[in-house]
Amino acid sequence: MRTNLRRELWFLRAYAIASGLVLALLTTSAFRQSTQTFGEIDVARINVKDADGTLRMVISNKDRMHPGVMDGVTIERPRPVAGMLFFNDEGDEVGGLTYTGRATATSRRANAGIMFDQLNQDQTIGISYSENDGRRTAGFNVWDRADSPLSDLIKQLNEANRMTDVAARDAKLKAIRASAPPGPRRIFVGKNDDRSATVSLADANGRPRLRLTVDAAGNPRIEFLDELGKVLTRIPQ
Repeated sequence: MRTNLRRELWFLRAYAIASGLVLALLTTSAFRQSTQTFGEIDVARINVKDADGTLRMVISNKDRMHPGVMDGVTIERPRPVAGMLFFNDEGDEVGGLTYTGRATATSRRANAGIMFDQLNQDQTIGISYSENDGRRTAGFNVWDRADSPLSDLIKQLNEANRMTDVAARDAKLKAIRASAPPGPRRIFVGKNDDRSATVSLADANGRPRLRLTVDAAGNPRIEFLDELGKVLTRIPQ
């Protein structure tokens, strides 16, 4: 009886010691994992989240980029661009940095931009670059956006994209986009594809009303335009 009791006590002591060692090892490992340093890492996508799980940033290749989300509504679309996306306190996408570019024997295409979105809407300020077979534009842009939430439009587009009839789907998508609130560009400061440097200020409908330009030959001018785009005054004449 005494021998059995001693064995049980020995087993309990050994179990307690082993459990303590395992717990210490796991605790030490957890602390080490939170402060690991990497010289180099290959990864397809990184999600940065708050302590409560809210997504705040995504860094991704073109194969796993987040499609975008607003008011909990995910945009049902492929998004084959690499870059970085930002999300606000509510988990809504609020802009990001994306880029593409490819040169072949017959063409050159490239696009890059860093954009910041209006709350519950699309981009309202951004810097962009675009190239199409040697014709390039680059500049700073400011857009006006509607007060209505972008999630309303996303729901309509998602529903239309689920249609199996291709012709009907394309017609529906075209009608939805045509009825969407406009997002006119109010300010452009940059270089056009004719190699002119331009500052363009537009009215609330996106129509340029004042342009300051230095063309590719170095000739400067200031133009005041009416709502139809007609030049009212040019300096110098």
